[in-house]
Amino acid sequence: MRTLVVVAHPDLASSRITARLAEAVSDLAHVTVHELGPACRDGRFDIAREQQLLRDHDRIVWQFPWYWYSVPAVLKAWIDQVLTHGFAYGSGGSALRGKTLQLVTSTGGPEESYATVDPTSHFTMTQLLAPLDATARLIGMRLAEPLVLHGARTVSDEDLAVHAKRYRELLGSPGGAQRRKPPVLASDVGVRF
Repeated sequence: MRTLVVVAHPDLASSRITARLAEAVSDLAHVTVHELGPACRDGRFDIAREQQLLRDHDRIVWQFPWYWYSVPAVLKAWIDQVLTHGFAYGSGGSALRGKTLQLVTSTGGPEESYATVDPTSHFTMTQLLAPLDATARLIGMRLAEPLVLHGARTVSDEDLAVHAKRYRELLGSPGGAQRRKPPVLASDVGVRF
C-alpha cells in the first residue's frame, strides 16, 4: 500500500517525538514522508503538487503533535487549502474516496488527561479527534484507529523507541491499522455542497 506521511510540526528540527517517528518510517520503500513546513511558502501551498501527492498514494497519514486540543496551524492551513471542493468533496470531488486516513499524534499530557475519569479534561481523545473523523467522513476516507503517544514531554528514550517500532510495524503492514466502520458520506444521505 503506497503511503504518504504528511508531517506537520512547526519546528521539526527541534522536535524529539515527531522527528523520531518520521525517521522510523522514512526508509520504508512504499512510504513517502512529506514535511509541510518546507512545502508552505508565505502561508500557501502548491495545491496542484499537494493534491497530486494525495492521488499517488493509497493511505494518507497525518502525523502531528497535539497542540491546544487541535492540529498545528500548518496542518489546518494544508487541510483548508488542499482538500478543496471538486477535489476532495462536492461535485466531482472524489479523489480521496476509499483511501485510508491514519492519524498519528502525540500529547504532552498523560493518557489519564484524555479520559472521562479525569475531572479536569472532560473529553476523551476520541472526542477531541472528532473533527478529523468528520473530515475523513466528508471526503470519503476510511479512518483507521489513531496511534497516539501520550506523555510525550516525559517519555523515556526506551518507550519512544517502542512507540517508533509500533509505528513502523503499522505502516509496514499491508492493511495498516484496524479500520473503523466505513463512513457514511454526505452524498449518500442526500447532502449537496
